[in-house]
Amino acid sequence: MRIHIATDHAGLEFSTRLQHHLVAQGHEVVDHGPESYDPVDDYPAFCIRAAQAVVADQRAGVEALGIVFGGSGNGEQIAANKVEGIRAALVWNPSTAELAREHNDANVIAIGARQHAFDEVTALIDRFIATPFSHDERHVRRIAQVGAFERTGELVDGPGPRTVS
Repeated sequence: MRIHIATDHAGLEFSTRLQHHLVAQGHEVVDHGPESYDPVDDYPAFCIRAAQAVVADQRAGVEALGIVFGGSGNGEQIAANKVEGIRAALVWNPSTAELAREHNDANVIAIGARQHAFDEVTALIDRFIATPFSHDERHVRRIAQVGAFERTGELVDGPGPRTVS
């Protein structure tokens, strides 16, 4: 599988170590940056480029996923999710890593490098990569609703807001 990786300065060491781990498992790794440590670098461009590459690969029939790192993973997840077709999930334990794939067909995982030890990170990523999408009708339907909104800006189903007194 092709794995696209991006980070900021907070995740650079994790990213470098993770690339070796993934290559040893037989994955093809594409590093979208940064190339060197800069304590004031900006993650959005790195993460958006990685997300764009995941979408391009998947549309071309290439099996691909993405991994984005930062101090918390929050900003990196937000940046990746701005790319049409990306479903980036912030994960913090094995269950969230598994459910991101199984229920949401997430194609990018976001992790806070300052929140976990390296062994925890590799366990989360390995679980994410190994877990297939369930293809349950309810999950397919919900993902389609999100995708439709992403493309058209219109909500497909569901009740509107209600006033609570």
